[in-house]
Amino acid sequence: MRIDRHLVTALPELSRSRIQQLIRSGFVRLNGAIPRPHQIVRTGDQIELTNPPPEKIETRPEAIPLEILFEDDDLIVINKPAGMTVHPGAGHHEHTLVNALLHHCSTLSGIGGKERPGIVHRLDKETSGCLVAAKNDVAHRELSKQFTARTVEKIYLALVAGKLRKQTGVIENKIGRHPVHRQRMSVSSSRGRVAKTQYRVFRSSEQASLVECKLHSGRTHQIRVHLHHLGNPLLGDKIYAPKLAKDFPRQMLHAWKLGFRHPRTGEWKHFEAPLPEDFKEAAALSGLQV
Repeated sequence: MRIDRHLVTALPELSRSRIQQLIRSGFVRLNGAIPRPHQIVRTGDQIELTNPPPEKIETRPEAIPLEILFEDDDLIVINKPAGMTVHPGAGHHEHTLVNALLHHCSTLSGIGGKERPGIVHRLDKETSGCLVAAKNDVAHRELSKQFTARTVEKIYLALVAGKLRKQTGVIENKIGRHPVHRQRMSVSSSRGRVAKTQYRVFRSSEQASLVECKLHSGRTHQIRVHLHHLGNPLLGDKIYAPKLAKDFPRQMLHAWKLGFRHPRTGEWKHFEAPLPEDFKEAAALSGLQV
């Protein structure tokens, strides 16, 4: 068994992402040496793990308005606007969702480290819609387990070019890094990971279609890659369909619905983010009413 998977089983209080982070940071030793996350462990191996306290959060709070769909002592669900980066990174140290959350919330989970406090999952910068953040480590771990187990309901709305050949369907193609274009993902990757997207067409015009996509996995760019593979790329997608991007302000993808069990109460919670104006305008420009 891979060492990261073994430790997830042996230490259920830690999420898989946290364990992988500890391995990469040198806090795990396999027979005295620093392993790789995918290294295989065998009977008799000795594993040492040190779980340091989360790094102090240094990202600066910013008074950025948030559209809050739900909030309690454990979590917050927001309707992320298109154009907002989720967490600080290379070239994005300010004006992120994390900056806004630090200003709004008195506490956030520290599992993601100083740059990603509270962040359980992500959306692309240009994607709008539902996103949940954790206010404490207990909520973060429980939500992470649900995302890993694929029990979270994730439904998106996409505006795509043309008409799909089938009104409903399931796309199951592995997704991995493109062998040439490193900013892109591809279904043709021999080292790809299994990905499943269920879709149905809401309505179509001569130019475009409005498609509901239900994710059964969470791969990078999954919907964008799968729909591009079908021959119906997202309108406004500068990476996968640059020729179709010039008339649209961003990739037309919206995280419409999000459902999960509350990490403390176990109650099923369901949220829906209203469509933003730029999405409605793009649909009208394509001859669709939404």
